[in-house]
Amino acid sequence: MALQGPEELGEQVEESEDLDDQDASSISPAEEITLPPGPGGDEDPEEALLLPWDRFSTWLHCICVVGFDLELGQAVEVIYPHHSKLSEKEKTSICYLSFPDSNSGCLGDTQFCFRFRQGSSRKSSLGCFLETTNRDAPPCLKREQGHYYGYVYFRQVRDKSLKRGYFQKSLVLISKMPYVTFFHSLLKIMAPEYFEKQEPCLEAACNDIDRWPTPHPGRILTLPIMGVVIKVRIPTSYDKPGTSQLVQSTQSDSQVSIVLPTIHEVDLFRCFYPVFFHIQMLWELVLLGEALVVMAPSPAESSDTVLALVSCISPLRYCSDFRPYFTIHDSEFKEYTTRTQAPPSVILGVTNPFFAKTLQHWPHIIRIGDMKQAGEMAKQMKVKKLKNLKTLDSKPGVYTAYKPYLNKDEEIIKQLQKGVQQKRPSAAQNAILRRYFLELTQSFIIPLERYVASLMPLQKSISPWKSPPQLRPFIQQDFMKTLEKAGPQLTSRLKGDWIGLYRHFLKSPNFDGWFRNRRREMTHKLEALHLEALCEEDLQQRVQMHSEVETVDLVLKLKDKLSEAEREQLPVRLGTLSKLRAHIEAVILALPEDLQGILHKPSTP
Repeated sequence: MALQGPEELGEQVEESEDLDDQDASSISPAEEITLPPGPGGDEDPEEALLLPWDRFSTWLHCICVVGFDLELGQAVEVIYPHHSKLSEKEKTSICYLSFPDSNSGCLGDTQFCFRFRQGSSRKSSLGCFLETTNRDAPPCLKREQGHYYGYVYFRQVRDKSLKRGYFQKSLVLISKMPYVTFFHSLLKIMAPEYFEKQEPCLEAACNDIDRWPTPHPGRILTLPIMGVVIKVRIPTSYDKPGTSQLVQSTQSDSQVSIVLPTIHEVDLFRCFYPVFFHIQMLWELVLLGEALVVMAPSPAESSDTVLALVSCISPLRYCSDFRPYFTIHDSEFKEYTTRTQAPPSVILGVTNPFFAKTLQHWPHIIRIGDMKQAGEMAKQMKVKKLKNLKTLDSKPGVYTAYKPYLNKDEEIIKQLQKGVQQKRPSAAQNAILRRYFLELTQSFIIPLERYVASLMPLQKSISPWKSPPQLRPFIQQDFMKTLEKAGPQLTSRLKGDWIGLYRHFLKSPNFDGWFRNRRREMTHKLEALHLEALCEEDLQQRVQMHSEVETVDLVLKLKDKLSEAEREQLPVRLGTLSKLRAHIEAVILALPEDLQGILHKPSTP
């Protein structure tokens, strides 16, 4: 959902009927969140239509087991359910991304995640249902379109009975959902059982998942898996940003083993600890969609840091590509490491020392040390020059020539340093940092929200018998003029070149993605208001003044409007669509019988 400034739509279109404008701060326990009425608001009839494996498909694409063969190298040994489709290219990507680089030295159990391009588009029979789920999800939790996530549980233990001397295997969950914390928790339950009992246990787990309710935002879900019950809540776009809608434990939860406070958030403080003097600069680099590479000692640290970077501009969606773990075998390796053109807008997480040489020309490099050694406070106050980065053994720090637009915020650094000295709990440090990033992003976005809201036509300009009015265009100069009186200085204490930061942002993929989404939302709002205006008209009285041909034309147009409203799930008031159906039916019944028969036939898609 869009961030809203204090005067979101001013005297423009009133949205008092919508949940977005209710005071979200008054909603605390997750149980109190209810979704707005509309298409897909009803759970039971929809879920009753789901076929075998449909429920599974709303959570996961498939589960893979990747093993190491002395002759073949990494290979996909098992795919569950067996009917799941993966192209050869996708299987190859999964194979290489499911194992740490040999230099990582990951003994024991390691968890991390990766993200890779979908090889070919697959049409899902759940299309309409998934759109409903996506509509209510916050920007950062929408279903991926062209990529899959891989959530990995890798085990490497000594085994003298094997030629290689080691047992090496990964259990991998492939999903379109960015629920990193949830899937890692799920793997902690599934993987140890699998390594002990092998395939029958995977089949049982898949059957459990296929009995789960679908991941609809706003609902509290109890999910049984292999004798354990997980309780979670999927966030919605109607939650107030920054408030944690905690799942409340109740007396009836005697069967619940695990209550997850979040399904997707990583520990920001732990991830940024090695470079935390530079958090504000990193926020700017991510906001502007700059090419960034994270060099880390292991896939776990690499993937956590990339996910932390992507989430630091939340609730703004990061719209460029990002790879939590990237290897030299990746199909995009040549595309992303070429020196013939400027590095693309992407965040890469790498562990192979080869990248220190290959990506030397990249403008911004973050070197992360071992996060387990979090004893002393990081001492890298200064940004390092790129030429000083020779190998992956270089000291932790940020290597860049970038000059931030905003002055450094010393307050947050002091607050976090004090927390370390006083041994403040990690969860508290994480909450402080998350709140800081949220307020910084909101201060930046609210002026844009306010200006874009002013592009909305006045409600009185909407006529039921004319096409809905168009949004006014976004004019950069006009927006810049608004910053003098209604800029980020109203909500942020930070000084600096805010104007320069906005100019740079307006050229970035993040602005393009944000504005496209806002424009679509506002266009849908105009269409919905136009539909509501039509429903208030006395259509029967109007058709009496027109010929049969004009009346038939009106019915066909109204039917198209109705189809569009259902397909696009327009944010109309409760009862609007049924009212429109009744209007259409009444108009048809006023026509001769032969025309009634034709108009009652369902329209062909």
